[in-house]
Amino acid sequence: MGILDSFKKGLKKTRDFVTEGLNRIAAIMGFFDEDMLDDLEMLLVQADAGIAAAGRIMDEIRDEIKRTGDASKEAVLQTLEQSMLTILGQPHHLNIEAGTLTILLLVGVNGTGKTTTAGKLCARYKNSGYSVLLGAADTFRAAAIEQLTHWGEITGTSVIAHQAGSDPAAVVFDAIQAAKARKTDVLILDTAGRLHNRQNLMDELMKIRRIIRREAPEASCETLLVIDATTGQNAVSQTRLFREASDVTGLVITKLDGNAKGGVALAVAHETGMPIMLAGLGEGVEDLVDFDPSTFVRSLMPDDDLV
Repeated sequence: MGILDSFKKGLKKTRDFVTEGLNRIAAIMGFFDEDMLDDLEMLLVQADAGIAAAGRIMDEIRDEIKRTGDASKEAVLQTLEQSMLTILGQPHHLNIEAGTLTILLLVGVNGTGKTTTAGKLCARYKNSGYSVLLGAADTFRAAAIEQLTHWGEITGTSVIAHQAGSDPAAVVFDAIQAAKARKTDVLILDTAGRLHNRQNLMDELMKIRRIIRREAPEASCETLLVIDATTGQNAVSQTRLFREASDVTGLVITKLDGNAKGGVALAVAHETGMPIMLAGLGEGVEDLVDFDPSTFVRSLMPDDDLV
């Protein structure tokens, strides 16, 4: 299955919602009047693109209609597609260099799929021939340690773990020392999504970052915020919150197949400017893929024969 087909399959619910809406709005006349443009804006909001991003897209569509005088469905969809691409920006992918330690620090609230993402990333890099080590720094939740250990067993990967309730920073310290001693290519660190309160969590993440900078100054470090597409606009506020505390360098959007709200990728990109690096399009290991803005947008748009 090609990457476009993977995105179409994973985004089927959102794609069907958008296609049905577009054809309902302009099916009879084949062009957009002002009322139809209002309906299009509401369609984007309902797909969780967010009010701000939807407003920006519609401003660009209206400006283009004024400039060209072309309000045909084809012209509007072309501007819609280009506007979404502009919001999402250029692709940003994780680059792993053999022989140089890369640390992937996964952060985010509970339930977004951090531990599963850590396991899938482990499988990806092991299959690509890299040496990988897992660090179970989510010590707040015993189940997280067990789940990550299970991924280690599945992929034949060592897991650095302490007992539940122990100091997460101590786990990170030990994991870094082990990674350096074993000349590991990729160290994947799973962190807690909830401690006693929000400030406690943020303080813990900042402590972990300090340890990484102190113990592995030469390593390439990516802090990946894992957000759940099914949480809608909460993903925007989570991105802002974690970016302040943990120097987030990129986003992982999981569960894009979960509902018809895949437009949240647009909302997050527009509101925070953070690059989306990975997309979770299903439950399988192979369903965690590099996020490509062009492929994502094409997957949302109707096929030519439906326009």
